[in-house]
Amino acid sequence: MNAALSQADERKARKRARDLAGGDRVSFESKIMLMVLSAGLPGSALALYMLWQAAHSTRVQWTFTILVLAFWLGFSLAVRQRVIRPLQTLSNLLAALHEEDYSIRARGARRDDALGEVLLEVNALGEIMREQRLDSLEATALLRTVMSEVDVAVFTFDGHGQLRLVNRAGESLLGQTAERALGLSAEELGVSDWLQGDSVRTIQLGPSDRRWGLRRSHFRKGGLPHNVIVLSDLSQELREEEREAWKRLVRVIGHELNNSLAPIKSIAGSLEALIEREPLPDDWREDTRRGLTVIAGRTESLNRFMTAYARLARLPKPSLHSIRISDLISRVSGLERRLPVSVKTGPDVTVRADPDQLEQLLINVVGNAVDAALETGGGVEMGWETSARFLEVWIDDDGPGLPNTSNLFVPFFTTKLGGSGIGLVLSRQIAEGHGGTLTLENRNGARGCQARLRLPR
Repeated sequence: MNAALSQADERKARKRARDLAGGDRVSFESKIMLMVLSAGLPGSALALYMLWQAAHSTRVQWTFTILVLAFWLGFSLAVRQRVIRPLQTLSNLLAALHEEDYSIRARGARRDDALGEVLLEVNALGEIMREQRLDSLEATALLRTVMSEVDVAVFTFDGHGQLRLVNRAGESLLGQTAERALGLSAEELGVSDWLQGDSVRTIQLGPSDRRWGLRRSHFRKGGLPHNVIVLSDLSQELREEEREAWKRLVRVIGHELNNSLAPIKSIAGSLEALIEREPLPDDWREDTRRGLTVIAGRTESLNRFMTAYARLARLPKPSLHSIRISDLISRVSGLERRLPVSVKTGPDVTVRADPDQLEQLLINVVGNAVDAALETGGGVEMGWETSARFLEVWIDDDGPGLPNTSNLFVPFFTTKLGGSGIGLVLSRQIAEGHGGTLTLENRNGARGCQARLRLPR
């Protein structure tokens, strides 16, 4: 109702302004002149009346009459000029500001009168607008320079799908200059699919099907919607990541192979030297048996390593089903026999996930928590909570905590004797395969660690 009243008042005000503008035909200058003449009229009339009533010659009377009228009109014109000239100066200043000319300043502006205050404020406004325009020009120049030099392609399309802005990388991607491309529609440029679909995705472009990361966002210009699209070439980054991944893999496998093959080679050489001795020593059978046992053990360790790596590399895509979280956590907590795992009940919620993979994830994390709690004689507690968008399952342990959490999710890194170093990596891979995250941090204000699994609802 208040909005309706304000709109009605605004309409009435506009109507009164139109009425005043249409009905008042007398200019401001004429009004000032009439007012000044009216102010001097009584005095002038009285002076002329006294002059013509006095006993003077006609020549004297007409001479003084002309002088009185001239003084009256001259004073009126001077007052009019004193009022109109500053207003004209202000009009010129405001017109210059309107034309974005901020170099003109009013003279005679001072603080000791009202007109001087107005002129000072107008001068200050012009200076502020000049500085803002300079900052805007510098920012625009910087933006254009940055857009020209960055190696990502930037495009801007208006609400009708026509190209309005493109940088140098975008020109190279389109294969034509900005002068030819600007104003063309997305369909004419063959990129209409950029304005559709997910706002963040990966696409393939070019004759070599290079992979590009696409990000699309919206903004308004002049009150109209626009789309800005940023394309970044992922091929080089992916190749670098792939190269680094291979380096890490070769380094890890080489380290594990050396750890197993070095003692095998050493023991094999010792056994070869042993059986070539003549005569054989009395305990040669026992030495041979111990050497073969060590070789078998190292071979089995190497086999476990390769099996663990194959398991990590061949994780299948999740097969989604409806899972009741309370049943899943109850089942996982009951599988642990070394230590009772207490469960803090949360809301009754169901999510879409792979039950086998999710159960394996929780078994790995709960097993690590129990291992830590057994070192200190503490306990393990798990539970879950929900928000508008996520389900979070947490596992707390009273173990010794972790001195460094930066390497926890590095493949084959382990702090446990005999550990494979893939449990947490596999668990995080399962979480990310479901669109979620897995974190492990030391608890705040308490001993031990907290693992937190976040899944989208």
